[in-house]
Amino acid sequence: MARKTTMTDVARAAGVSPATVDRVLNRRGGVDAAKEARVLAAARRLGLDRALSFRPHRMLRVAVLIQAPRNPFHAALREGIETAARLHADLNIQFLVHHIDPNDPKAIVALLARQGAKADGLILTLPDEPRIAAAVGAVAASRPVVTLATDLPASGRAAYVGPDDRRAGRVAGDLMGLFLGPQGGRVLLIAGRRDIAGQRAREKGFRQILAERHPTLAVAPLAESGEDGERAGHIVLEALAADASIRGVYHMSAGARPVVDALRKLGRTGDTAFVTHELTEDRRALLRERAIAAVIDQQPELEAGIAVETLARLLGRLEGPTGSTETKFVIHMPENA
Repeated sequence: MARKTTMTDVARAAGVSPATVDRVLNRRGGVDAAKEARVLAAARRLGLDRALSFRPHRMLRVAVLIQAPRNPFHAALREGIETAARLHADLNIQFLVHHIDPNDPKAIVALLARQGAKADGLILTLPDEPRIAAAVGAVAASRPVVTLATDLPASGRAAYVGPDDRRAGRVAGDLMGLFLGPQGGRVLLIAGRRDIAGQRAREKGFRQILAERHPTLAVAPLAESGEDGERAGHIVLEALAADASIRGVYHMSAGARPVVDALRKLGRTGDTAFVTHELTEDRRALLRERAIAAVIDQQPELEAGIAVETLARLLGRLEGPTGSTETKFVIHMPENA
């Protein structure tokens, strides 16, 4: 008969004293988070039954900095964070969401300084602006930081969870080439914000694949909407009214409905291929109406859940890999919307 696991076994495996194991398993407190995590991991690994569903004594606090949910994509990120937090309530981690204005880097830097001083870890979806990246780097020097959906590669963050946006842009360009065919034409590119690393990568990938595989397609000057959907619609109205050779629109941000409204106003929905990102309910409806040719969806709720689990591992509350995760994107067209 196998010998029963004891607290001494757990202490030896965790590299702590039996007294520390006793304090953790009997919820007496007074043990720092790193030691507590080692004790719980060792207890689970050795099969000490009483520890398998044990809720850590100390609550950890994670600051989540994302844009306000006016944009459905950011609303989906927030919903994903909240769902994952509920699923992992036993980890005793509190996720506190703070909304940022991407047009105010100074306020973002100040918020990072405040949250970096008191949070145990951070999940961030922020513009890739030098002051912001430097502020993230200062925080990341002392606590784990996970970037979500768009990266801050020079910030020293611990992990990135999100798609390969350059590849997503290449897929968008390949789809556009297939939709427009050998006749080709000009394509209007609309970015929400070029200081979002993911959108710059999409643009780069889009241009690359057109140069490699679709030489009859040319890109009209890039327009930037400031992530204002109505502004995106105005951009389409002005660009297509001025340039009849534009046969495609690649829109990387919010505002699919205003873009479609502009195409309809110009009588161009039938001969203009519209490719965009993120499958919101509104975009699903527009796909079914065939007003949008294709939507490339990066599954933000899934990304957010992976980010929560990655940070929990970095904080020692879950076992498993702590590195970056490249998430998959899905192509939706009218027949599978």
